[in-house]
Amino acid sequence: MNVEALYHRPKNSFAYAYDEKTLHIRLRTKKGDMDSVSLIYGDPYNWNEDGWQTSKMAMEYSGSDEWFDYYFAAIQPEFRRLRYGFELISGDVKKVYTERGLFDEAPFDDTAYYFCFPFLNSADVFRAPSWVRDTVWYQIFPERFANGNLKNDPEGALPWGSADPEINNFFGGDFEGVIENISYLKELGISGIYFTPIFKAKSNHKYDTIDYMEIDPQFGDKETFRKLVKVCHENGIKVMLDAVFNHSGYYFKPFQDVLENEEQSAYKDWFHLREYPIKTEPRPNYDTFAFEKSMPKLNTENPEVRRYLLDVARYWVEEFDIDGWRLDVANEVDHAFWREFRKTVKSVKPDTYILGEIWHDSMPWLAGDQFDAVMNYPFTNAALDFVASEKIDAAAFAEKIMNVVHMYPENVSEAAFNLLGSHDTQRVLTLCGDTKEKVKLLYVLMMSYSGTPCIYYGDEISMTGGKDPGCRKCMEWVEEKQDLDMYRHVQKLITLRKTVSGFGNGATLKFLKTEDQTLLFEKVGDNTSVLIAINAGENSALVSYSLDENKNAYDLWNKTAPVSGTLKVELPPFGFALFEVK
Repeated sequence: MNVEALYHRPKNSFAYAYDEKTLHIRLRTKKGDMDSVSLIYGDPYNWNEDGWQTSKMAMEYSGSDEWFDYYFAAIQPEFRRLRYGFELISGDVKKVYTERGLFDEAPFDDTAYYFCFPFLNSADVFRAPSWVRDTVWYQIFPERFANGNLKNDPEGALPWGSADPEINNFFGGDFEGVIENISYLKELGISGIYFTPIFKAKSNHKYDTIDYMEIDPQFGDKETFRKLVKVCHENGIKVMLDAVFNHSGYYFKPFQDVLENEEQSAYKDWFHLREYPIKTEPRPNYDTFAFEKSMPKLNTENPEVRRYLLDVARYWVEEFDIDGWRLDVANEVDHAFWREFRKTVKSVKPDTYILGEIWHDSMPWLAGDQFDAVMNYPFTNAALDFVASEKIDAAAFAEKIMNVVHMYPENVSEAAFNLLGSHDTQRVLTLCGDTKEKVKLLYVLMMSYSGTPCIYYGDEISMTGGKDPGCRKCMEWVEEKQDLDMYRHVQKLITLRKTVSGFGNGATLKFLKTEDQTLLFEKVGDNTSVLIAINAGENSALVSYSLDENKNAYDLWNKTAPVSGTLKVELPPFGFALFEVK
């Protein structure tokens, strides 16, 4: 038994309140080490003449990553308190793992040996807005989606799609263009729009904010935005805005005042200024986003800055009824600010979705006091490595995904923001070497995964593009140039996600078979399950699976006759199959 690999810690992703009655307990062990794991548990105050009263239950094996196995138990303690440990059996060795270490036999003379979940307080339960689990997002880069009003085009705007995107060119995309195309999004099945920044700024991407309280005039005015939100809501579509609170733009008035007045500026403490006089070259001598001189970092520990930004957060929810904030460079802003941000926004509209842009393990932001979710780049990277670049095989993909699954509590994962590409990355079709069947596989993986999926505008019609700014082309509205087969593929998957229980959220992911580039996994729900077979290889592959007695497999994609006994599927190169088993 490899005891060095054992890991458990309460009050994080290994022991957490799933809801007001249920605790989820996880244990990590060395991969392939344990024959069985059981949870020993009891209320710390439940004693009688025989001593402390405990129970024992077998824990379920919940998956493996590259190095470790994971075990899981869900329990509803009668009085919402719990002390617990783990009985481990490996061959003829038995150990009991507690907070105070390992024992040959479970010690019952004192509950202090055991891990402690002191009390399941309702206020501590992680709660993301319930509507998010059923939302399919569509990311819009406003300058490039559609031009509905030529009168508000910025100076020098080019005819739509007449040139490749560059870091400093404009094409006139605006709110009226979005309003005119709401029916397109609704028909696709979209129920949420994530807009990159819309506030006044100099650039075409608007991540260099000049005024957080004003719409950039090239997009329209506040009344047009109000109309946009109203039209979205009437069509069952939520609206999420991008908040750039880590840094401002160079032409933000407080920063201009600092540049003009140096040490005498009333705003000098709004930023992280290291010395005077202020310099922008060769590197700025003030903190910025990366080393970008036009994006000075805001000092969110300053009370005036906090007050200003929290007023911004409140204003757009209160005045325009937006449904979410996506928080740019969220990991570089102090946790105390985000806690205030959450209280401010939730006090106005409790079911506002708060999404952080964090590319790495984000557990410190996901304890229920800051964000509802983060952008799930670990899923993105695993999917792209498996299908797009073929860097890893099916087994390695399964291991990476199981690592992601066990990275966060289950109720956190159900609200995770899943994506294949964005304004920050190459287009997914370009990453796939223009192989459209690979893109279709990636959409199968994303749409069937727990969380809330997002489509980057134009990916559903096979637009291409390299790294920024190449990924920011004008949306293609000429139907003859759109890939309508890809559109129908994405549309069909969205419909399955909405109509088949457990295809997305509400089911447990289990990998059943991995061989070379072929993968079979199951989404297990309460009454049914969904089987998904993926062939990410260039050769055909045969997948077979023995169904439980009295169970039938129903083809969700091609609607062929139901199968009982043994399910056998011939998958073409980059092919897939979807079955509901009941």
